[in-house]
Amino acid sequence: MKVLVVGGGGREHALVWKISQSKAVDKIYCAPGNPGISTLAECLDIGQEDTEALIRFAKKEKIGLTVVGPEIPLVNGIVNEFEKNDLAIFGPTQKAAEIEGSKVFSKYLLDKYKIPTADCIVFDNYDEAVKYLNEVSYPTVIKADGLAAGKGSIICQNKNEALTAIEDIMLKKIFGEAGDRLIVEEFMIGEEASIIALVDGENISYFSPSQDHKAIFDDDKGPNTGGMGAYAPAPIITKSLLEQIHAEVMEPTVRAMAKEKRPYRGFLYAGLMITAQGPKVVEFNCRLGDPETQVLLPLYEGDLFNEMLRIAEGKPIENKREISKKWAMCVIMAAGGYPGNYEKGTEVFGLEQGFDDGVEVFHAGTKFGNNGNVVTNGGRVLGVTAFADDYYSVRENAYSAVGKITFNKAYYRKDIGAKAKRHLAR
Repeated sequence: MKVLVVGGGGREHALVWKISQSKAVDKIYCAPGNPGISTLAECLDIGQEDTEALIRFAKKEKIGLTVVGPEIPLVNGIVNEFEKNDLAIFGPTQKAAEIEGSKVFSKYLLDKYKIPTADCIVFDNYDEAVKYLNEVSYPTVIKADGLAAGKGSIICQNKNEALTAIEDIMLKKIFGEAGDRLIVEEFMIGEEASIIALVDGENISYFSPSQDHKAIFDDDKGPNTGGMGAYAPAPIITKSLLEQIHAEVMEPTVRAMAKEKRPYRGFLYAGLMITAQGPKVVEFNCRLGDPETQVLLPLYEGDLFNEMLRIAEGKPIENKREISKKWAMCVIMAAGGYPGNYEKGTEVFGLEQGFDDGVEVFHAGTKFGNNGNVVTNGGRVLGVTAFADDYYSVRENAYSAVGKITFNKAYYRKDIGAKAKRHLAR
């Protein structure tokens, strides 16, 4: 079977890497792909949001399954358009993808079906939002309603910071139309975790729980990014807590989406805060996380491609909730200045050398330079990933591999996975 993967980042590189291991797959295409993906798939000069061109290609090449990586094509309705053309595609429909595309809709769903989350108020008027800041306690969280590449959630320590956030979102439009509405949300105290699952509309099959590191600097300091690293399994999520999350969050959400006539099929990602009162939803995503994908897929036992194909064909999956006994860790190497202004076109050195077994370097923001060399082409450049039998080995191997790669002003956090030590000590 021929497979088309839509996207060109680290998540898509990991997806292509995993799909290539399936015996059912003969050929993989990726649109647009990147230099790392090009070693496993044929990269296409088609943008990830060019749905018409993707459909034409899928028809011409008789693609057996299309897998969508990023959220924007999903929110734009790529699944609906492929299905209208009788093309098999894996991912939620446009109405289902709104669980990520609109934080206001997500909050409505959580509130209506009594799924635990932070209290909040929605505003579409700048003056009313500013006036409300006199009534909130700090810190508070200001969120743009729409898609903002993981940067639309701003923690504000005081009223002045909140005023700046509202002005940036609603007046300066730093996130574009995503800031037409915003949410002022209660600040939750706890530790975050990512729960990601395959969903067939009814049944739920879990990947290992993981933990992302969103802030740019060590100790979770500085502005949020798309993610500076991840590891799995996250020991804060015990087997009993995963059962609670299934019963109180994931299963009710899947049932709620069905009741709202938005049956959910695809990857469902719940970003959770583990509070003293129990797990609460921070946000939902309608796709795999990035960089969580880079640690989850190496730990996934079985043929992921076949599971995705079954869901795309409307067949059920097994309901299983297992936590891997093995470990994986991804350290993001970013361009200096990210998530603000950063340089592109800087040559990346060290990729040509051999890495130890259990290490994969997933390309995120790279392209080929004029001389055929690999150069930087984004804020998050590489996801250096290790997988091993224990936590200490995986952390040592990941950072050892990072030390073999360099580019001008390369930056990475030094504390990825450090929170796991506290839980392992118990």
